[in-house]
Amino acid sequence: MAQNHTYHEQINIDNELKLRELQKKLPKFCSTFFRGIEPTTSSRTRIAYAYDLGIFFNYIKTENPKYSNINISELDLDILDKLTATDIEEYLEYLKYYISDDGKEHTNSERGIMRKLASVRTLYNYFYRKELIKNNPASIVSMPKLHDKEIIRLDVDEVAELLDEVENGTKLTKSQQNFHTKTKVRDIAILTLLLGTGIRVSECVGIDINDIDFKNTGIKIQRKGGYETIIYFGDEVEEALKNYMEERKRIVPVEGHEDAFFLSIQRKRMGVRSVEKLVKKYAGLVTNLKKITPHKLRSTYGTTLYQETGDIYLVADVLGHKDVNTTKKHYAAIDDERRRKARNAVKLRND
Repeated sequence: MAQNHTYHEQINIDNELKLRELQKKLPKFCSTFFRGIEPTTSSRTRIAYAYDLGIFFNYIKTENPKYSNINISELDLDILDKLTATDIEEYLEYLKYYISDDGKEHTNSERGIMRKLASVRTLYNYFYRKELIKNNPASIVSMPKLHDKEIIRLDVDEVAELLDEVENGTKLTKSQQNFHTKTKVRDIAILTLLLGTGIRVSECVGIDINDIDFKNTGIKIQRKGGYETIIYFGDEVEEALKNYMEERKRIVPVEGHEDAFFLSIQRKRMGVRSVEKLVKKYAGLVTNLKKITPHKLRSTYGTTLYQETGDIYLVADVLGHKDVNTTKKHYAAIDDERRRKARNAVKLRND
């Protein structure tokens, strides 16, 4: 009889199976690397490393004549000692534009290149610290300079208009309106929860019924990295959640999804992609609204919370950021607001 797993346990199992498949396309010594970093990384992080290292070793095989006749899985660990900093810098140049074996074109932004270099560095650092290689050229390759992008967030009136559209659904197509009558209460609860707490979509869909404590207005969620915490919600979120809870009690879920709070039309736990589509659908109904994703709702909450409290460390804690510098990006718009207010602060001539 199959064992029932929690949502997060099942995600980790699925990721572990995916990682095993990806490792088959990597040099065999990479298995030692992934075992070594397992205690300190999440399954999602290890999958990201596997994808990035796959691109790196495929580049080595296709662009370096010395290794063109060797299967990637047969590459020995000493290849890391033979590569130079120049080889890695040429790889970063290659990442800006390349065509993969399936004929698809690929480009990478500064952030994408930085992540792929970080993956190669992590691989090198692991074997260098274990004294299994003598050289660490990746450590002396400079990280790409990142140019900050404007943080997109919703203004107060845009938040209200978005929630109004979720509630009314008048601009939806007839086909969409048929579904809307069945999902309106759920959709309002999801959007209100995201806007009112700043939680990630993965944290939202992972919520079980028993995770919600209306007495103390808190929800137990699992953060990135696997640790659990309690986030607290306000009156508007409480009302939306209670309304959906009454509806949720009348739904009989598909076997294996009995604990899930947010259910799809198919009576299964909603996935991250479903919520992303949901946000995109309703955001498209608001006239002249910025391009909105669930992460932009998180940025909106982070910025608004900082405006109201002025406490960046509180915002970092509530959003689950380990580094307060990450949090500062969520209130970058505050600096712009201050600059705007300062435009008439200095008088050149008396009135």
